[in-house]
Amino acid sequence: MLRHTVLCTVTGRSLAFRIAAFGFVVVAVVESFAAAPARARPADPAQILTRGTMGQAVGELAAAVEARPDDDTARFALGVAQTLRGVERVAGALHRYGLRTDTWAESLPFFRLPVPPNPNPEPISYEESRQILLDWLDDLAAARKTLSDVREPNKVKLRLPIGRMHLDLNGDGRAANAESLWELLRVLNPGARLGPGTSNDFVIALDGGDVHWLLGYCHLLSALPEMVLAYDERELFNATAHMFYAKVETPHAFLNEGVKVADFGMGVDVVDAIAFVHLLNLPVKEPKRMGAARDHLKAMLDQSRKSWALILAETDDDHEWVPNPRQASVLGTLRVTDEMVQGWMQFLDEAEAVLDGKKLIPFWRSRDARGVNLRRVFTEPTRFDLVLWIQGTAATPYLEQGELTAADTWARFQRIFQGEFFAFAAWFN
Repeated sequence: MLRHTVLCTVTGRSLAFRIAAFGFVVVAVVESFAAAPARARPADPAQILTRGTMGQAVGELAAAVEARPDDDTARFALGVAQTLRGVERVAGALHRYGLRTDTWAESLPFFRLPVPPNPNPEPISYEESRQILLDWLDDLAAARKTLSDVREPNKVKLRLPIGRMHLDLNGDGRAANAESLWELLRVLNPGARLGPGTSNDFVIALDGGDVHWLLGYCHLLSALPEMVLAYDERELFNATAHMFYAKVETPHAFLNEGVKVADFGMGVDVVDAIAFVHLLNLPVKEPKRMGAARDHLKAMLDQSRKSWALILAETDDDHEWVPNPRQASVLGTLRVTDEMVQGWMQFLDEAEAVLDGKKLIPFWRSRDARGVNLRRVFTEPTRFDLVLWIQGTAATPYLEQGELTAADTWARFQRIFQGEFFAFAAWFN
C-alpha cells in the first residue's frame, strides 16, 4: 500500500503523468447548432451522440437542454458529450503537437489513447503544455456543472450506441471510422475481449447511478491536472519533453535531433530517462491547487456513495455499465458480488479518513507508530523531490503520531477483489 501511495503521488506530479492523464479526460462547449423547430419531434439524445463528433453533439444537445430544461436525460447526454469532447480536445492538442508513438510511453496504460501520428506537428512550448491542462480543467468544470444540474437522476435512462459514436482524435472536425468510440474502448479495455463484429449492436444503458459515476470521474480527472499545475515543471519540460513530443521549444534545441547517448530501446535514451528522474525536483508554483485537488478527491468519494445507493436500488438488468450483484455487466466478463460492494464502501470510508488526516500512511523508514498525514501533503505543499520521497526525508514535515491505515485493511481489499482491487477501483469509481 505504501509503495502504491508513493508511486501515485510521484506519478500525479510528473510530466509522464501529465501526458498519461490525457488518455482519460473530459469536457468542452463548442459549436452552437440551431434548436429544432418548435413543432418538430424532439430528437433522441442518444442519436444526437452518433451524428458526428462530440463537439457537434455538445452544440446540439446544449440547444436541446435549453429548449427542454426539464429533460434530465438530455442534460445527462450533454454531460456525456462534454466529457467525451474533453477527450477530443486533449487528443487534438496531442496530435497537433505530435505526440510520439514510437517510445516506451505507448506501452503505459494511460498513454494508449490512439492519437494518430502527425507528419507535420507544431512545436510545443512549456506554456502551451500547461495551457492544455488549463483548458482541460475548464472543460471538466463545464461537464461537472451540467451533471450536477440533473435534478432527478433516478428517472434518467440513456442508451448509448457505443459502436456508432465517434471521437475526433486528430482535431480535423470530422468523425472518421477509425475514430469510433468502440475502437477506443477496445484499446483501453483489452481484457473485455470486444470483437469488431458486434460494434454496431453494442449498447450501454446508463441511468441514475451512472450520472453520479460520471460526475465522480469528472472530479477525479479534475484532481489530477490540479496536482500537476501546482508545481513548476519548466526545467523538467525543457530537458525531457522531447521524449514525448516530436518538436519542443527548448533552450536545448539539439534534443530535437534525436541523437542518443545510450539507446535504452523503444526510442528512449537511458541518459534522458535518468535526467527525467533527476529533474523530478519541482518547486511549488500554485499551492492552492493542491488543496483544490484534495477537494475533488473527497467529492469523488461522495459521488461514489451516491452512485452505489442508486445502483443497489435497481431492479432491472439492462446493459449495465456498473452492475449491482443481481445484474450482469454489459462487458460480460466481470461480476460484482455483495462482498465486493461491502468492501468498496469500506474503502471509501478508509480513503476519506486518509484524505482527512484522521488516519496516517505508515512511514517506511521508521519502526515507531509515526505516519504521513496526507491531508497536510495537499494543504501544506512543499517542493516535490522524487528521490527524497523514496528516501524518506521529504516526508519529515508531514510525520505525526496517530492511527495508521493498516496494511491488513488493504490486503483485505485485495482479497475481496481477487487481487485486482485497483482495476476494480478504476471501474467502480
